Amino acid sequence: MKQKSISLIAIVALFLAGAFMPVVLKQYHLNMLTEIIIFSLYAVSYNLLLGYAGLLSFGHAAFFGLGAFATAVAVIHIPGISLWNVMLIGIAATLVCGFVLGGLLLRHKGSYFALLTMAFNALFYAVATKWHSVTGGDDGLSLTRPDLALGFTTIPMNSLTNFYYLTLVIMGASILFCWYFTHTAMGQTVLLMRENEDRMKFLGYNTNISRLILFTFTGVIAGFAGVFYTLHFQFVSLSAVSIDMTTAVLLMAFVGGTKTFWGPILGAFVYIILQNYLSNITDRWPLFMGIIFVFMVLYVPGGLSNVIMNAWQRLFGKKDNNGDNAAGVEEVTS
Repeated sequence: MKQKSISLIAIVALFLAGAFMPVVLKQYHLNMLTEIIIFSLYAVSYNLLLGYAGLLSFGHAAFFGLGAFATAVAVIHIPGISLWNVMLIGIAATLVCGFVLGGLLLRHKGSYFALLTMAFNALFYAVATKWHSVTGGDDGLSLTRPDLALGFTTIPMNSLTNFYYLTLVIMGASILFCWYFTHTAMGQTVLLMRENEDRMKFLGYNTNISRLILFTFTGVIAGFAGVFYTLHFQFVSLSAVSIDMTTAVLLMAFVGGTKTFWGPILGAFVYIILQNYLSNITDRWPLFMGIIFVFMVLYVPGGLSNVIMNAWQRLFGKKDNNGDNAAGVEEVTS
């Protein structure tokens, strides 16, 4: 309970700090911070799949890209559509896709599952490339953000500051909901399934249904991040559904650490900042990102969050086994 209280205080503090960012940051840095928040949700969704359920996916970008393209198509082809309906369309598309793909892919485990997710991601990429009349193909799709209708007033979304606040509230609430999900019975069930699925089956749990619910849920969350990705850049291209987008979220998760819920958020922060600054210095920035990834896997397998936690424990006390830890089954079984 103490750890949860600390987490809630930290969440409130982050929201308050985020609310003041437009006052202290320039437009360029505010734009980068908005991107970090969007990719934080994307990274969190992937970590629920990998860190909590132990499912390595190479096709998570399929959901991210589907949400991104569904948003662009809805805004372009449905005149006057509201921003709320755009979000609902993105969520609905990824919900159906996640449920169908989950029913097909979750019959397999381990490397077979990973390779099949990669194959379906390649299929989505091929469809996006060839279906030029809908997706724009190599040219991508440009759009203008719809205004936010609140009933009593309308907030223009052509302002980066206004969109930043919308992103902070909606994406922040989504991340908070994911955190809450990990503390529900369903979230704890998924965690225990990863540790000992046979025992869970013996106790009467339908592990297939639980895994399907989680897969669908993470797909919807990734797709929702894709919705805001398109709204933020007001453009979507094939890169949103490419294997590079899955590689990016893998980097975020591993650099930040998959053992904690907040690790991938830290990873998204580091990744976006490094990508922006390295790309300004050299065209070979992916090489340096790859070197960082290899270094983290070899020498810091727990990620940056593990380094911070160890430093905190050495400075302020003993290790608490009841923390927000994806590997901390002690919290579930105690």
